Amino acid sequence: MKSGRADAPVEVKAVYNSRGTVAAWINTVYDREAIPWKLVRCLGALIVLSAVACDSGYSDQEESSGNAIAVRRAPPAMGSPAPEFRLIDLQGNRQALPDYQGKVVLLNFWATWCGPCRVEMPSMEQVYQDLKDEDFAILAISSDPQGSIVTRPFVASQGLTFPILHDSDYRVSGNYGVRTLPMSFLIDRNGTLSHRVFGARDWNSPEARELIHGLLRES
Repeated sequence: MKSGRADAPVEVKAVYNSRGTVAAWINTVYDREAIPWKLVRCLGALIVLSAVACDSGYSDQEESSGNAIAVRRAPPAMGSPAPEFRLIDLQGNRQALPDYQGKVVLLNFWATWCGPCRVEMPSMEQVYQDLKDEDFAILAISSDPQGSIVTRPFVASQGLTFPILHDSDYRVSGNYGVRTLPMSFLIDRNGTLSHRVFGARDWNSPEARELIHGLLRES
């Protein structure tokens, strides 16, 4: 696994609606090993992220409906195995990350109430349609407490076809150290975490496609 900071620079384009709130944006932020940036760039990234990301909506420790405690951990290191999980999709089937061994996986953490998440979903669908037959998969993990009651109509309205999984007790989100939404991880064919992406981005852009194609070319 190569080390070092992201391959692409930070690029943010914000579009504001009539209320002065962010309506759409493209955020390109890669992190292979979470190496600290220089102070100036770090401060700039923090300012940008505060404007284009949603708080994940849960504290470091929170009781789930089963009275168990969901603990938010530090994000896993890039180059390490992706934490395994089993979650239920909209069809009531169990989806397990090991089932996707041998494929490049875009693992996306989102929620229907998160504006940035909603903005990037169409670009995810576009790249999924083009690359799903080339060993590329998307797993979108929703942290909506209401589960399929709110995700199902959203998926129908957007025409999304990639699997939507539910993590209402934040167990998987906690294992991945998710603090803001959306947050995405790219997982290579060997089940290793390759990139962490903060905030929304245009997954159908040439830069994003090249990133995915690069992982697909790796054995």
